[in-house]
Amino acid sequence: MNLSKRTSPMPIAVLISGGGTTLRNLLKKINAGQLPLSVRLVVSSSPRARGLQFAEKHSIPIAIVERNQFDDDEEFSQQIFEHCRAAGAELVVLGGFLKRLVVPDDFTNRVTNIHPALMPAFSGKGYYGHHVHEGVLSYGAKVSGCTVHFVDNEYDHGPLILQKAVPVLDDDTADTLAARVFEAECEAYPEALRLVAAGRLQIAGRRVRVLPD
Repeated sequence: MNLSKRTSPMPIAVLISGGGTTLRNLLKKINAGQLPLSVRLVVSSSPRARGLQFAEKHSIPIAIVERNQFDDDEEFSQQIFEHCRAAGAELVVLGGFLKRLVVPDDFTNRVTNIHPALMPAFSGKGYYGHHVHEGVLSYGAKVSGCTVHFVDNEYDHGPLILQKAVPVLDDDTADTLAARVFEAECEAYPEALRLVAAGRLQIAGRRVRVLPD
């Protein structure tokens, strides 16, 4: 499929669970005129998520949807996507969202995530946050990085949009590697979202092709 081109900012919803560093980075790029997006809604899986402060600061509507209020992942996800539809979001952007999400048919290839490793390595259930970087160091990998991908109904599995690599240094700890990967994430996610908003992605199965501008 081709994601159609547009001339106005793409309306998005951002899903968070914690500190909201990805949300903060996107808002910084948007406010600097470097990212053609409009954040219509922030959904948090926790009322205590520190990232909610960034939504409040920018007067962005907030929805709190807690997993323990629902019988299963599907009901939980349905509620989230109802909020996203009501907000007019054309794209759902995961920014440190740690709950399993069941993507409905009308949002196929309309949900994105960034993973702090080079998928398919060090990805899947249980590989999140520092668990990823600890896994990279334990394995002795020489390169790590980040991957922006579309989200499907398997952990860290959807079609890959782009990847950025960073070196793993001999004296790295999980913290120092995480910091280096996050620097790459701060450029990779906006770059990928610009491609989505510009309609420059052609998706065929697992293959994502970037079309000429």
